[in-house]
Amino acid sequence: MKDVSEKTEFVKKYYGRVLQNKSDLQTSACRCSDELLHPLVRDIEKQLDNEILAKFYGCGSPVPPDLEGRVVLDLGCGTGKDVFIASRLAGPEGYVIGVDMTDEQLEVGQRHIDSQMEKFGYSKPNVDLKKGYIEDLKSIGIEDNSVDVLISNCVINLSTDKRAVFSEIFRVLKPGGRTVFFRCLCRAEGARALAGRPSVTQRMYRRRAPEVVKGHGMSGLSCCRKEED
Repeated sequence: MKDVSEKTEFVKKYYGRVLQNKSDLQTSACRCSDELLHPLVRDIEKQLDNEILAKFYGCGSPVPPDLEGRVVLDLGCGTGKDVFIASRLAGPEGYVIGVDMTDEQLEVGQRHIDSQMEKFGYSKPNVDLKKGYIEDLKSIGIEDNSVDVLISNCVINLSTDKRAVFSEIFRVLKPGGRTVFFRCLCRAEGARALAGRPSVTQRMYRRRAPEVVKGHGMSGLSCCRKEED
């Protein structure tokens, strides 16, 4: 992405250098109970190396259980927690790509690829962790109509150009492909209450989220689970 904004650089620094583990997070919004996870996801999470979990800053899980043989793309993959979970669910015939802009996060994931593949019993890796921006997937070789399932764990919130993100999502998905997001959405009154407070999150209001998604040709938008706070 040619034009990297000051806010984007701040997010990269925050997640790459400021945060060292989950205990450094300044909000409880990124901490969700494992009880919310699908039982299969919970079981696979127990097989993941500790560093992957300790330095992963998503919340909940956007990984659906039915991924056998699928091509999966994770936007803002961080250390690769959801990538490795999807890897196990997709099986050796599936393939999972993780994209993140933060070197420090990607380095953690790269260090654990071989050990995770060994735990899963795979003779060769079925994952690829790429450095890039979720607003410009074409520049890192993600082709048109190449992805069966796209997932993202509380990352699109951080983008300064959400319309570009959804445009790229629509481009890379195969016809009939689907997306699963874990997102924090803000009510308008909540946004007003937060006005003036520093935050790395670019808030998206609940009313506007469906408009942005459907504006790029996607249909069948639904809320799988909603937690009120």
